[in-house]
Amino acid sequence: ERYRGLATGGNVFPPMSLGQVNVGLKKVAKKCGINRTLTFHMSRHTFATTVCLSQGVPIETLSQMLGHQDITTTQIYAKVTRTKINEDMTNLAKQIEGKYELAK
Repeated sequence: ERYRGLATGGNVFPPMSLGQVNVGLKKVAKKCGINRTLTFHMSRHTFATTVCLSQGVPIETLSQMLGHQDITTTQIYAKVTRTKINEDMTNLAKQIEGKYELAK
């Protein structure tokens, strides 16, 4: 209730610059004992690959989630993991098992 009416332009919090986000990620990494520089760009890649694609989110959906106008941008941005490829091949093999014969 205390903050009602303070939001401007539809934002609850003031927009942050990319630099401010990266500074925040640096603090999070330090607190978590991560000895690597974390960036906003890296988090988008992680979200796309590890969180979405590896969990079966269709690339068309992911493209919309990331705000890409063209799906080819998403295809470059999000790398498909070997684990996901193996899972998809295993699922395909199960689905077609016994349904097809070798062509003569």
